[in-house]
Amino acid sequence: MNRDSLTIETPAGPLQDDAVIFELGGAMRGSVHVTGTHHPQHWDRFTAVRACLGPVNAYQDTSPDHALPRLARGSSSYRGSLKLYTDVVGRFEVSVYPMETAAGHEPSPKTAATLTAVLQACAEHVMQREELPAILTASRQRDTPALLRFLAWSAAHHQAEAARYEREARAARPALRAAMAAWWTAAQWFIACPHPVLLLVLADYPGSLSRTVAVEQWRGPYCRTAAAREHEYARRAQTEADSLRAQARARSRGRRPAPARR
Repeated sequence: MNRDSLTIETPAGPLQDDAVIFELGGAMRGSVHVTGTHHPQHWDRFTAVRACLGPVNAYQDTSPDHALPRLARGSSSYRGSLKLYTDVVGRFEVSVYPMETAAGHEPSPKTAATLTAVLQACAEHVMQREELPAILTASRQRDTPALLRFLAWSAAHHQAEAARYEREARAARPALRAAMAAWWTAAQWFIACPHPVLLLVLADYPGSLSRTVAVEQWRGPYCRTAAAREHEYARRAQTEADSLRAQARARSRGRRPAPARR
């Protein structure tokens, strides 16, 4: 799509609290809502913007069908969003979320490309505005309570998963010993008296003693590794929650009036 065919005009009040609302002309008609959001890999770092089709933040509200953007020559209205952020060297990266019509149908590839181009153009515009720091600050204030609830759930969930994997790792030790003891007993019987039934007991197939030994040998190390991974996820969630609280406290202290001098 040729971006020169797009006309993006901001309304009279371009900055509305934590967002910029765009009115589109040219290839599309309707509105795009752009607000601040966290980096996709860091819940506590508000360095990205999110553009949603429609006049409202689609993560907090739902635009009525008649308010959703339409292609200039089409009858369908569309929902969808896009997140724009920078990588470690400052280049723009884009995460596109599914586009669909108001009726829930997938758009054609050409239409999806047009919708993506519109959202990205609006997001890039906001990324370059002088009000961006204010938008990101307001967005952090808006989203912090919900993020703290999510991170508290996430930390508890991963701690519970870590405890479950640790229980499995502990259970794997006696299970492995029991399976190996049974296998060696069958092997000794086979040595003493070779028999096709004992050979079948010693063979490797689903449900056999040999397969049980192999599974338990794998289960212990796997569960210990998984438990360590879950502990790290829980630690990271707690660290990001602590960071969000620290940022909120810093903002609160910054707004507090200085004590009067005596």
